[in-house]
Amino acid sequence: MYKIMLVDPNQYSREKMKKMLDYKQCGFDLQDYAESQGSALDLVKKQPYELIIINMTQLNQEGLQVCENIRKESSIPIILIGGSKNFQLARKALSLRVSDYLPDPVEPDEFKTCLFTIKQDIEDYAITHRKSKLAKRTIHSNKSTTNIIEKVKTYVEEEISENITLKKISDILNYNCSYLGQKFKFQEKMTFNEYLLQQRMEKAKLLLDNTNMKIYEIANEVGYSELDWFYKKFKAYTGVSASEYRKLSV
Repeated sequence: MYKIMLVDPNQYSREKMKKMLDYKQCGFDLQDYAESQGSALDLVKKQPYELIIINMTQLNQEGLQVCENIRKESSIPIILIGGSKNFQLARKALSLRVSDYLPDPVEPDEFKTCLFTIKQDIEDYAITHRKSKLAKRTIHSNKSTTNIIEKVKTYVEEEISENITLKKISDILNYNCSYLGQKFKFQEKMTFNEYLLQQRMEKAKLLLDNTNMKIYEIANEVGYSELDWFYKKFKAYTGVSASEYRKLSV
């Protein structure tokens, strides 16, 4: 149920408003009453209402003042109800972003339609707000994931000649190793070990193409202390041995 506060200084008209229709059938609960501008503002600051109804029959210009002061605190929907038809009043109400203005005589069916419309607006806003928050969380999450994966890749680039493991990197970055591995695979479309092998082999190819370094020196430069293991990995990656690759690139 969406909570309503009624601003009305007259007890008789408050009771009349209460009995006008079944508020709960419309999804609302006429919960609190305020007899003055001051008490209305106090309640708005203390309670999370979804709708304010201001009875204009006796309040007149004071009712607009109540509305104006509420607007300084909240964008909550407001209905002005009762009173005479007054173009200037309606114009002022429009500037205060009043949801509806129902002058006398107020018909129950008209009032009910107004409440259903506001209920739909409240629910539409809530859905939009939730989607917006979800989108922001998703964007933030994606940015966070991208940032952490970039840190992993930077570490690989800078420490390529060292003994690199995802466990070591996850400890440095204070991340769960399994979680980091899953995030890396999701973003890069390959496992961390596949990426590490790719980076080592591509750097080895670059050094074979552009330097006179010995093959064992290149193996050390890309993180392999055992030359035989480097030979095996390089041939599996390129289809040829490191020495054959160098000859082909000349």
